[in-house]
Parts: sequence; structure tokens; C-alpha cells
Amino acid sequence: MFPERLDVNGDAQNALVLARRARWAGLEVDLVPVAPGDRVPHERPAAVVIGSSVDSELVALRADLTEFAAALTEWVATGVPLLAVGTGFELLSHGIQFGTQDEPGELLEGLGIFPGRARSLAARATDDLVVDVREGRLVGFENHARGFLVPADAPAFGTVVRGTGNDTRSEGSRLGAAIGTHLHGPVLAKNPVLADAMLTATFGEAYRADSPEARVVDGYAARARASILSRLELPHS
Repeated sequence: MFPERLDVNGDAQNALVLARRARWAGLEVDLVPVAPGDRVPHERPAAVVIGSSVDSELVALRADLTEFAAALTEWVATGVPLLAVGTGFELLSHGIQFGTQDEPGELLEGLGIFPGRARSLAARATDDLVVDVREGRLVGFENHARGFLVPADAPAFGTVVRGTGNDTRSEGSRLGAAIGTHLHGPVLAKNPVLADAMLTATFGEAYRADSPEARVVDGYAARARASILSRLELPHS
């Protein structure tokens, strides 16, 4: 969604990763860019990707995304895999609290899909981010001024091994097949195990992750993750 406006850290390219891996597995898929003002698609999508932007765009992006709020809510409720990164994740939450920790400012209401809300950090988080999730150990980069307050009865996406994440040793939020995260990278290119989990959630046994093309790029990703984890002196799994 909105790839020209939600691609500050290359996160819109997560959609390209999903499409390529599905095609390598012999599945017929279309990569459909959705722009502000487009009509809501009538067909249920195989997956939805929402990237990240800058704070100066948040109010306008929130207004544009509101046109798709009902569809996004229905898709998530019916099990469509969704990946929202950075400010895209924040906009799909219950809201974004501006200001500082000592002096909270205006609250920008979100679409209310992910439970919880974004809140200011004491200092901007800009560093490697390593997270353990049920799919495995993920590696990425975080660059955000807000953490995320997840309600006690709602699951986070994972546990922070290195970095800030939500600022509570947890990272992101998970709602069924929907994932909100601070992991840039793009996260699916660095961590194809997560892309495979999303595609399996959609296509089931029809999706196979062992195509020759996937094995090649998975090798690149594995070496990149190993290099980062070795530099951080962390186990690879």
C-alpha cells in the first residue's frame, strides 16, 4: 500500500520479496500497488504490505489509510497475512502519542487494528535490532523515535535480543497473521523464513520454499545475518 510514500527504509520492497518467492514456487500472483484515492479492492488479497514514512506525513497518511480501514480490518480478521513496518505499524495501532515521555503531546488516533499505541522514547533508537520470534531469530535495523505499548493481554511479535524494539524488551505486535514491527531491512529480504511463513499462511502446502532461486537468495540472506550476528557477538539462533 502507498509504495511511493511508505518506502523510506525500503520497506515497500517486502511486497516484492513475497511476490518473487511465490512466483519461484510456481504460483501465479500479481504485485498490486495501491495509491491514495484508489478504490478498495474487492478481491481478498494474498497478503498486504505497509511500509514506513516520516512524521511530517503521518496526518495525511492516516487520512488516506482511513479509506481502507474497513477492508484492512476485515482482511486481518479473516486471516490475510499483513506486514506493517515502522510508522505504517504505528498508524495501524490505536494511536501515536507525540511529545516526550515527561510532556506527552497530541494523540493521533490510528486505525485501531493492532492493540496498543506508539509512545515517545527517551532517545531515538537507531541501531541493529535482533528479535526472537516463533519463526526464528530475525535481524534488522531500527530507526524510530517511539516505542510501543502492548496491552498485557495482547501478544508482542517477539522478544528483543539486541536493540530497543518496543522499549519493554518486547518487539512489535502480532494479531493472528498480521505483524507490526520496527524491523527495517527490508525485513523479509534479510529474513526469508518470515516471508515463507506469510506465504504458507496464504497458500498452505501449495507454497514450497525450496525452489532453486529461493535457495540462492536464502544463502545470501544467511551470510548477511551471520555477519551481523557475529559482529554483535550473538548466537545465530
